[in-house]
Amino acid sequence: MAVQTADTATPAPPAAPDFGPAVALSCRECGERTPLGPVFACASCFGPLEVAYEFPTGDPEGLRKRIEAGPDNIWRYAPLLPVPADVTDKPNLNPGFTKLVKADRLAAELGVTGGLFVKDDSGNPTHSFKDRVVAIAVEAARNFGLTTLSCSSTGNLAGAVGAAAVRAGFRSCVFIPHDLEAGKVVMAAVYGGDLVGIEGTYDDVNRFCSELIGDPIGEGWGFTNVNLRPYYGEGSKTLAYEICEQLGWRLPDNIIVPIASGSQLTKIDKGLQELIKLGLVEEKPYRIYGAQAEGCSPVSAAFKAGHDVVRPVKPDTIAKSLAIGNPADGPYVLDIARRTGGAVEDVNDEQVVAGIKLLARTEGIFAETAGGVTIGVLKKLIETGLLDPSEETVAINTGDGLKTLDAVAPTTGPTAVIRPSLDSFREAGLA
Repeated sequence: MAVQTADTATPAPPAAPDFGPAVALSCRECGERTPLGPVFACASCFGPLEVAYEFPTGDPEGLRKRIEAGPDNIWRYAPLLPVPADVTDKPNLNPGFTKLVKADRLAAELGVTGGLFVKDDSGNPTHSFKDRVVAIAVEAARNFGLTTLSCSSTGNLAGAVGAAAVRAGFRSCVFIPHDLEAGKVVMAAVYGGDLVGIEGTYDDVNRFCSELIGDPIGEGWGFTNVNLRPYYGEGSKTLAYEICEQLGWRLPDNIIVPIASGSQLTKIDKGLQELIKLGLVEEKPYRIYGAQAEGCSPVSAAFKAGHDVVRPVKPDTIAKSLAIGNPADGPYVLDIARRTGGAVEDVNDEQVVAGIKLLARTEGIFAETAGGVTIGVLKKLIETGLLDPSEETVAINTGDGLKTLDAVAPTTGPTAVIRPSLDSFREAGLA
């Protein structure tokens, strides 16, 4: 593969947009199809749109070999994504193919006997899974000839958009709640794009971005998680692809996914279903579990109450990357959890911190608060009997703990402070 350099000019659209195997946008409610474009809602029923494909069929072994021969990033799955065949020749951050860690020490702590893995997406370029979704959105923006990349973000997405925009030659202007963790603010700002804090919650930020899209000011803008959302969401499928490939092309019994908007969970399920239909994995039952923080748990509350409608809440949790009080994909998360025999559970802030520390001291993985939610919920699911510890389970860590130091700093520090002498070391009880 040719060495890539950062592009400084605004990307020009291709002569003919190339979305690979993608053929249309399909409404998730009424099924009506819409031509591929920078739109996210069905014109007939206002339901959300997602990408529909015509995949290659009839030769699963050939497709599997083609994937395995690809680059060590998400572009190995280009035949299953809405991107051109020459996507690797374009400047991009090339995220993905992160480690699937066999978590034996964590399994022993939790009493898991069927095998436990952590899919550690902190190894992505900006240290969160958001690099996956942004990479797909960048290719869509190129196809549509857009000039500015934008988003509403709880932090990780802002950094991913800022970095990807620089790499691909776009201007960026991203919007965040004004009170995010300092680490995420700095990481989003360091790339040199415009970073705008909005006084309010993430849901206020998202509403503002929706207004901006309809204004002449927003002409030529690609909002990765709004008007480019159908393409953006497809990046999360690559988590499912990688997990199954790294397990030897097979499905795990259980997957635990943190919930913010809910898109990641729904697209992981979509990816698993695609692998089954293409014959890349053998079909078998699997369960998908959603994980929320108690201070922002509208999907968990709806699941436990047996409701189909998710009632919005005002977030109040240290897990700010999951603090979306009105999750767009909440109802679809409920459907998937129930269809697969999984569940949606929540943990409080104290349990979130405990989850971060448990993963760190057992597996050497320092997760951000969303990862603490996932591990905390995994522990709770086992303790309450909702997850069978004799089955194989994959828990997803979506980001790096260096982004959310404030969560653990008050209870984490030096074991002792001593004088530079052996006597002082012995006095501290460390010898």
